[in-house]
Amino acid sequence: MYFSKIENYIANIGYNITHKDEKEGVFVIENEDDGIRNLIVGIAQPVVIFEQYLFTINNENMDMFKSLLIKNRDIIHGGFALTEDGRKVIFRYTLQLHNLDQNEFDAAINSLSLLISEYYNQLISFSKL
Repeated sequence: MYFSKIENYIANIGYNITHKDEKEGVFVIENEDDGIRNLIVGIAQPVVIFEQYLFTINNENMDMFKSLLIKNRDIIHGGFALTEDGRKVIFRYTLQLHNLDQNEFDAAINSLSLLISEYYNQLISFSKL
């Protein structure tokens, strides 16, 4: 039920589905115009999780971590996080599936797109540290 609902939301916003696995409840989507590539949308009832890989941490840098945490405060939906191994910075956002509608889904995607467009240069700098 939720898989087709999410698939429709993705189609409605004009994103390409590059991979989908209904059994695992996973989509990989992209929209080059919005700067989104390989965004993972995972259904893990009772939530849907959005995860976008941003960069790998080559050297731990307190100024970088501080800057990311400060920027988290400005992000409307979602935030920066580290993968479980602490080596990659991702954007992550979680929504409840039960009452999810198209507007909420769009807001999560738009938040990521806005973040990337506004913070692009800084993210590139961090990836080179």
